[in-house]
Amino acid sequence: MRISRVSILVPLYNEEEFIGPLLDKVLAAPLPAGVDREILVVDDCSTDDSLQIAQAKAEQARGAIRILRHEKNRGKGAAMQTAIQQATGEISIFQDADLEYNPEEYLKLIAPLEEGKADAVYGSRFMITGERRVLYFWHSVANRFLTSFCNMVADLNLKAFRTSLLKSIPLRSNRFGIEPEITIKLARRQVRVYETPISYHGRTYEEGKKIGLKDAIQAIFVIV
Repeated sequence: MRISRVSILVPLYNEEEFIGPLLDKVLAAPLPAGVDREILVVDDCSTDDSLQIAQAKAEQARGAIRILRHEKNRGKGAAMQTAIQQATGEISIFQDADLEYNPEEYLKLIAPLEEGKADAVYGSRFMITGERRVLYFWHSVANRFLTSFCNMVADLNLKAFRTSLLKSIPLRSNRFGIEPEITIKLARRQVRVYETPISYHGRTYEEGKKIGLKDAIQAIFVIV
């Protein structure tokens, strides 16, 4: 797959502590030689200084960062849908606005797509080495129900996709259910999905983690 640009999609809501350092890391993240990047930040009507910080970074980045804004808070899923619609790169990477996942690992996600082996790549903090194709998705879910179910609900993966594939999927979830919705709809299309190991630096609710029991229950309904 020939790649000229990677789109990095960043949903943003009340992350004033993390969005500045995160964007610095995304701007500095290694990409394949000759590949451009566009960073699409979708502010979901933040009530803190997140938007202002992102706008200041965009001014410094000379066009590498585009800021989109929802005038009303609509949820992470809605922000992701806005970003997907605006993406122009051949590959799109989902990047949360906190620092739980390291942008320096983008090359691991891009490689299977660039080599033409995969349509989607999920970074997994449960793998140790190598990469593997995920075959017989529903059989895997049945055998590893608790792990797979929790992963889908809790949003534990950094992800990269062919942008044209993402744009072709009709999405409905406006909140955290967007992650399992995309995963299941990809599985039903029987696309080529790979996993690759990544690092994970989780944070507590006291540190600003936003997904909670209500979101998990809603995601269960999305899965069903």
